[in-house]
Amino acid sequence: MRFTRLIAGLTTAGLLGLAPVAISSPAQATENLTTTTTLELAFGDNPITYGDTATLRGAVTGSDGGSAYDGTVTLYEYTVSNPTWVPVSTLDASGYVGFPDVRPKVNAAYKAVYTGYTATSTYEDNYTASESAPLNIGVKRKAVFKTPGLFLVGKIKPDFKRKKVVLKRKKGKKYVAWKKVRTNKLGVFRVKAPNKRGFKFSVTIPADKKYSGFTDYYQVY
Repeated sequence: MRFTRLIAGLTTAGLLGLAPVAISSPAQATENLTTTTTLELAFGDNPITYGDTATLRGAVTGSDGGSAYDGTVTLYEYTVSNPTWVPVSTLDASGYVGFPDVRPKVNAAYKAVYTGYTATSTYEDNYTASESAPLNIGVKRKAVFKTPGLFLVGKIKPDFKRKKVVLKRKKGKKYVAWKKVRTNKLGVFRVKAPNKRGFKFSVTIPADKKYSGFTDYYQVY
């Protein structure tokens, strides 16, 4: 239909002795867009156990509501052990940016930083740089508990020599104070456990500047 109308228009112009005028579509215009960068925990626990990994995911969104696909996004890490933002990984910008196998050794904060982008043609847009809010990922020490005979033996790592472990027993609906012990230089403690079926107790590893605390619950069978 459009082809037929164009020929008819040119024929009319020819009959009137007029030169036909070519009509072009308007040129693409570059837009100046601001961006928002986000970062969150996609998979894994928080806090995670020492030695385990977590997966973080981020996104870069332009002020027009679309995703920014030009430029790069870098994941940075900040810890008490190294109090400066250190680059961990860099990926191309996208509506979904995945950072798998993130393995903090101590409590850490992460942020995603987008470089921004300057258009190289009228078919591209300009994007401002932006960064996400810090995301805190806690790390709890790895604890292994065994019950040889009538004893409870626990080993906690890393860096847990001669530190306090809090044991509580269940009385009624609550856990109440039972014992407080300290680990040896290897991070190991040993305590006599009651030989009573149904006895319930908890083991609490306190937090410090580098690691998150946690409590595990047990029952004698």
